[in-house]
Amino acid sequence: MDMITSIQNEKVKDWRKLHKRKERQKTKLFIVEGYHLVEEAWKSNWEIVEVIVMDQIDIPSWYTDNNITIVSKQVFQSISTTKSPQGILAVVKMKQTFIQNGKHLLLIDAVQDPGNLGTIIRTADAAGLGGIILGEGTVDAFNEKVIRATQGSLFHIPIKEAKLNHEIKQLKNIGYTIWASSLEQAHHYQHIHVPEKVALLLGNEGSGIKQKYIEQADLSVKIPIYGKAESLNVGVAASILMYYIVQNTYINK
Repeated sequence: MDMITSIQNEKVKDWRKLHKRKERQKTKLFIVEGYHLVEEAWKSNWEIVEVIVMDQIDIPSWYTDNNITIVSKQVFQSISTTKSPQGILAVVKMKQTFIQNGKHLLLIDAVQDPGNLGTIIRTADAAGLGGIILGEGTVDAFNEKVIRATQGSLFHIPIKEAKLNHEIKQLKNIGYTIWASSLEQAHHYQHIHVPEKVALLLGNEGSGIKQKYIEQADLSVKIPIYGKAESLNVGVAASILMYYIVQNTYINK
């Protein structure tokens, strides 16, 4: 098997371009790095276009396809975005299918921090939510930092990008109650009956949910602050509300 040793190689240039959102959207490809994430993509039946392995690094025994490229350490480091690379990454085909068969959904309005979005996706997967809709201004779910923060949950839960005003209307038409996580005329989240189908709306770290979406929601919910902090991190708030919704839906059955 030939090894790529030059960072000027055209394939290497194409891989490096995938670090940019514009190129990912154009090609519908993205990169995952590390043994765990590559394995999660493979186990979850996402299409792996190519696996890139650094010279002298073991190829995983579970990966039986032939689309493997060996590269030198210098080339791998030019592609990698981690401080201590494990020597394996994969180019994966995007899959943006979305099936509205879950009773609990997430709507994301302009969450911009990759770590926050990754945490939210991971928690939504753990809580068993049916899907996530990313509104305009939200960080790309296929950003490498987002993918790492999800710890593989990106491959387990349906996610799509869409205009929230349209999605909120559609969800209300099919029986979803929209909860907006906001302080404006908000109810203590534990004082509200949880309906059977809920879509939870979360907003930007600094400015919160846009007013037009709050007005579309059925009600606003808040988590009380007992100390001196002004607010909770959006990932933490999302976790509290998601688990409350899921647990109380089943309790109320």
